[in-house]
Amino acid sequence: MKTRKDKRTQRHRRVRARIKGTDERPRLSAFKSNRHLMLQLIDDIVGKTLVAANDTEVSIKKTKGSLLVRAGKVGELLAKRALEKKIKQAVFDRGGYKYHGIVKAASDGARKGGLTF
Repeated sequence: MKTRKDKRTQRHRRVRARIKGTDERPRLSAFKSNRHLMLQLIDDIVGKTLVAANDTEVSIKKTKGSLLVRAGKVGELLAKRALEKKIKQAVFDRGGYKYHGIVKAASDGARKGGLTF
Protein backbone atom coordinates (compact mmCIF):
# COMPACT_ATOMS: atom_id res chain seq x y z
CA MET A 1 0.00 0.00 0.00
CA LYS A 2 1.35 3.40 -0.96
CA THR A 3 1.78 6.02 1.73
CA ARG A 4 0.68 9.62 1.39
CA LYS A 5 4.30 10.64 0.75
CA ASP A 6 4.67 8.02 -2.02
CA LYS A 7 1.53 9.30 -3.75
CA ARG A 8 2.76 12.90 -3.58
CA THR A 9 6.14 11.88 -4.99
CA GLN A 10 4.41 10.08 -7.86
CA ARG A 11 2.27 13.16 -8.64
CA HIS A 12 5.36 15.38 -8.42
CA ARG A 13 7.26 13.23 -10.94
CA ARG A 14 4.30 13.40 -13.30
CA VAL A 15 4.20 17.21 -13.05
CA ARG A 16 7.99 17.57 -13.36
CA ALA A 17 8.02 15.50 -16.56
CA ARG A 18 6.20 18.38 -18.27
CA ILE A 19 7.72 21.41 -16.54
CA LYS A 20 11.22 22.77 -17.10
CA GLY A 21 12.58 26.05 -15.81
CA THR A 22 14.92 28.30 -17.79
CA ASP A 23 16.79 31.46 -16.84
CA GLU A 24 14.08 33.57 -18.51
CA ARG A 25 11.18 31.53 -17.08
CA PRO A 26 12.39 29.70 -13.97
CA ARG A 27 10.35 27.05 -12.19
CA LEU A 28 8.60 28.26 -9.04
CA SER A 29 8.83 25.20 -6.80
CA ALA A 30 6.61 24.92 -3.72
CA PHE A 31 7.30 22.67 -0.73
CA LYS A 32 5.14 22.56 2.35
CA SER A 33 5.49 20.67 5.57
CA ASN A 34 3.03 20.58 8.43
CA ARG A 35 4.48 23.80 9.85
CA HIS A 36 6.34 25.62 7.09
CA LEU A 37 6.30 26.65 3.44
CA MET A 38 9.28 27.10 1.14
CA LEU A 39 9.27 28.61 -2.35
CA GLN A 40 12.16 28.67 -4.83
CA LEU A 41 12.76 29.92 -8.36
CA ILE A 42 14.97 27.32 -10.06
CA ASP A 43 16.81 27.34 -13.38
CA ASP A 44 16.69 23.64 -14.34
CA ILE A 45 19.16 24.00 -17.22
CA VAL A 46 21.97 25.01 -14.84
CA GLY A 47 20.45 23.32 -11.79
CA LYS A 48 20.66 26.47 -9.68
CA THR A 49 18.27 28.20 -7.29
CA LEU A 50 17.91 31.83 -8.35
CA VAL A 51 15.64 33.14 -5.57
CA ALA A 52 14.18 31.57 -2.43
CA ALA A 53 11.78 32.53 0.36
CA ASN A 54 10.20 30.73 3.29
CA ASP A 55 7.90 31.49 6.17
CA THR A 56 10.61 31.33 8.85
CA GLU A 57 12.13 34.64 7.74
CA VAL A 58 11.90 37.51 10.22
CA SER A 59 9.64 39.74 8.13
CA ILE A 60 7.06 36.96 7.78
CA LYS A 61 7.36 35.55 11.31
CA LYS A 62 5.85 38.80 12.59
CA THR A 63 2.65 38.06 10.64
CA LYS A 64 -0.06 36.78 12.93
CA GLY A 65 -2.22 33.95 11.71
CA SER A 66 -2.07 30.50 10.24
CA LEU A 67 0.26 29.15 7.59
CA LEU A 68 -2.43 29.98 5.03
CA VAL A 69 -2.10 33.69 5.88
CA ARG A 70 1.71 33.55 5.88
CA ALA A 71 1.75 31.68 2.54
CA GLY A 72 0.51 34.78 0.72
CA LYS A 73 3.26 36.85 2.34
CA VAL A 74 5.90 34.29 1.31
CA GLY A 75 4.66 34.49 -2.29
CA GLU A 76 4.81 38.29 -2.25
CA LEU A 77 8.33 38.23 -0.77
CA LEU A 78 9.53 35.78 -3.43
CA ALA A 79 8.02 37.93 -6.18
CA LYS A 80 9.71 41.05 -4.77
CA ARG A 81 13.10 39.32 -4.73
CA ALA A 82 12.52 37.95 -8.25
CA LEU A 83 11.68 41.39 -9.61
CA GLU A 84 14.91 42.73 -8.07
CA LYS A 85 16.76 40.14 -10.18
CA LYS A 86 14.66 41.14 -13.22
CA ILE A 87 12.66 37.91 -13.32
CA LYS A 88 9.05 38.63 -14.31
CA GLN A 89 7.75 35.25 -15.50
CA ALA A 90 7.83 31.79 -13.97
CA VAL A 91 6.42 28.30 -14.44
CA PHE A 92 4.52 27.12 -11.36
CA ASP A 93 5.42 23.70 -9.94
CA ARG A 94 2.94 22.75 -7.25
CA GLY A 95 5.21 19.97 -6.02
CA GLY A 96 2.65 17.20 -6.25
CA TYR A 97 0.25 18.99 -3.90
CA LYS A 98 -3.32 19.80 -4.84
CA TYR A 99 -3.77 23.37 -6.05
CA HIS A 100 -5.78 24.70 -3.13
CA GLY A 101 -5.23 26.07 0.34
CA ILE A 102 -1.63 26.94 1.17
CA VAL A 103 -0.22 26.23 -2.31
CA LYS A 104 -2.92 28.38 -3.94
CA ALA A 105 -2.38 31.19 -1.41
CA ALA A 106 1.37 31.16 -2.14
CA SER A 107 0.85 31.35 -5.91
CA ASP A 108 -1.75 34.11 -5.51
CA GLY A 109 0.73 36.04 -3.35
CA ALA A 110 3.41 35.68 -6.02
CA ARG A 111 0.97 36.94 -8.66
CA LYS A 112 0.02 39.86 -6.40
CA GLY A 113 3.73 40.63 -6.00
CA GLY A 114 4.16 40.93 -9.79
CA LEU A 115 5.14 37.49 -11.13
CA THR A 116 3.22 36.04 -14.08
CA PHE A 117 2.71 32.33 -14.68
